[in-house]
This record gives sequence, C-alpha cells and structure tokens, in this order.
Amino acid sequence: MFLDLLRRRNPALIDAAITLHQRGELPANTFAIDLDAVTANARAIAQAAAPLGLTPLAMTKQMGRNPDFCRAVMSGGIEASVAVDMADARATVRAGMQLGHVGHLVQVPRAEAATAAGMNPHNWTVFTDEKAHEAAAAAAALGRQQALLARIHADGDEFYSGHEGGFAADDILAVADRLDALDGAFFAGITTFPALLFDRETRTVRPTRNLATLEAAAKRLADAGRTGVRINGPGTTSAAALPALAAAGVTQIEPGHALTGTTPWHAEEYLPEAPAVCYVSEVSHRYGGRAYCFGGGMYVDPVIPPYQVRAVVGRQPGATAVLPATLPPPSAIDYYGQLDLSDGTPVAVGDTVVFGFRAQVFVTRAYTAGITGLASGRPRVAGIYAADGSATAWPA
Repeated sequence: MFLDLLRRRNPALIDAAITLHQRGELPANTFAIDLDAVTANARAIAQAAAPLGLTPLAMTKQMGRNPDFCRAVMSGGIEASVAVDMADARATVRAGMQLGHVGHLVQVPRAEAATAAGMNPHNWTVFTDEKAHEAAAAAAALGRQQALLARIHADGDEFYSGHEGGFAADDILAVADRLDALDGAFFAGITTFPALLFDRETRTVRPTRNLATLEAAAKRLADAGRTGVRINGPGTTSAAALPALAAAGVTQIEPGHALTGTTPWHAEEYLPEAPAVCYVSEVSHRYGGRAYCFGGGMYVDPVIPPYQVRAVVGRQPGATAVLPATLPPPSAIDYYGQLDLSDGTPVAVGDTVVFGFRAQVFVTRAYTAGITGLASGRPRVAGIYAADGSATAWPA
C-alpha cells in the first residue's frame, strides 16, 4: 500500500535507501526518513493551519522520536510536540522541541508528575480529578500554573480498544470549575481522540461522534461565559482536513502520520504531504523457495486492514524487482520477514529490501535514520538512532 505510494511520489527515497545500505552506511532494520520531505510536509500543515487559527503540535512517536526528524519538523514551522508518554516527552524536549501537550493518550504516572511539570508543558490532559490534583501539585511546587485539558466522552463516542477514559461530557461545567479551583492549575480546554477517522467504505476521512461531543461541550462552556477555551481535536490529520476541523471549533491539531504522508487517506488520495519514510532490510538467507530478510521493525499499524505486503529488492538505484512478502504475525517476534521467490526473481544474500509501512517505530526495536540530500542526488545519513530516540553505537 505505502510502497506503491512511495514508488509514485518519492522514488528517490527508495533509491537512496538502497545506495546507502549497499555502501554500509545504513543498517538493516532501519526506518529511513526523508528529512527534506518531512520539513515540506510540516510547512504545508503549518501554513494551512495559521489562517484558520489552529495550533499544530507534532506527534513524533511514529518515527521513534528521532531527533533529526524533530528538528526537520521544527524547520517546517511546528515547534512543539505532543508526547504520547513520558519517554516521548523526554525525547522531544531533548531534541529541542517545546512540550506542547502531555498526558494524552497516556496519562502521566504519579511518580513522574514532577518531571512533567518541570518540562513546562503548554497543555496537560487529565482523565480524572485524581490526575488533575497530581498535575496541579507538581506545578505548584515549581511556582507554576498548569493549563489542564479535560479528556471528555459521551455515549456513542468511538475509541480504540484501551484508549477509553475521561470525564463525562455532560459534567464539563462542573469539571471546569473543579480544575479552576486547584492550586497550581486551571481549566484550559477539552480534548478527545479520534476527532476524525478514515472511512474504509468512502475512502476518505469522516468526523467521529467524538468531534460532535467536543462541539457540544464547547458550546456549553461558551454559553456559561467561558472564553478562549482550547479545543484539541487529533486524528487522521492532513492539511486537507484542517478547514473541517476549524469549522467544528477545533483550535489545536496534532499531525503525526501526516508528517510522513502515511495516514490511510494518503494511500487513497493525492494530499499535500508526500510519503517520507521507508523500512530498510537485507536478505539474510534463502530457504524453501523464500528469501528471509532481517526484521525488528515489522510492526504494521493495525489501523490499516490486512493487505498483500510487497518489497523492492535489489542492489542498485532504480531496482524494479517487487516481491510479495509475508511478515510475522503480531503474536510472534519478527526476527525475519519472508519474500516469495516463486516467480523466479533472482535474489542474493546481501540484497537490499525496501518496504513501505505505516509505522509505529516506538513499539519496535528498529533503528531510525534521517536522510538528507535526496533532491541533489547526494543522499547522506544525518544520524542513526534507536527506536526510543536515543543515540546508538552503530557502527561499532
């Protein structure tokens, strides 16, 4: 799916991945990121957001919090991150980003509240009064007043399994009053996830019931005299979706996969953001009519329905061999992927293998590597990092 998108819109990244891998500059089990494309994608989103009054916050977990990726996003005009968890917060702050949002989707653990407060987050989402008290106490200890977002929900809202939680939307006025009464914090706004979802039948994005819940809660707050309420509406973000979000009253957006052109919508339509990432592997050995390639990052985001995965295989730029691939199921450790050789395509040990995935690098053991110089034809590896954004010792 995303391999086809790469071959159409960014074949230079595939060629660069092959060249750099064959030179020994890019290891197997690496997500190669076109940093110039990331900057262009971030700029497209930031420029579309500005006249609509939308504040973009970058989600970086998909690219393993790679610091070069973070800096490429900042170069495109998005200077603050949304941290899915505290590891994300640490990595993005270390990379030089402002911490725009913490606590959503994953609440801040009690013992890490002080650390989170010390990062001066612009927004801190809480699901419960207990978590609000923890955030407020941590901010008060530093002499700060923390802006809190209340995660809300109502009947009919859609959540991915395990993402549920928050305050009842019908109680938002009382919730806002309780948060305002805290020493060290104040009520700043509301949030949900997802506000938009890709619809497989219509092959476009649609507003969720959650977005209607945000709109209704925002109206109740406005009718009660509250102004300047922040409305955080993440989910399947692209520059093309921003007018609809702004029309619904959203004030904050959180592009993640849009920064690498890998939302499901990007696979269906020509959107402003170009594909900017591929997964690089290497043929390890052959057995039983199959070529085995190194794994470690073969986690395909399950938001995409099952499809026939394919890979480009070769040693020279412009490689045209595209083979069906079988990846280990999520229940297995992805030591290897397998390439089907039944059509007689010659494949040798050491050949480069390039996949196109909708990635979630932070849950893998893959490397990430930013690539520059694609437009000039002189690709260069900016740096190689572990899946948590930390520096590696590769090559040893």
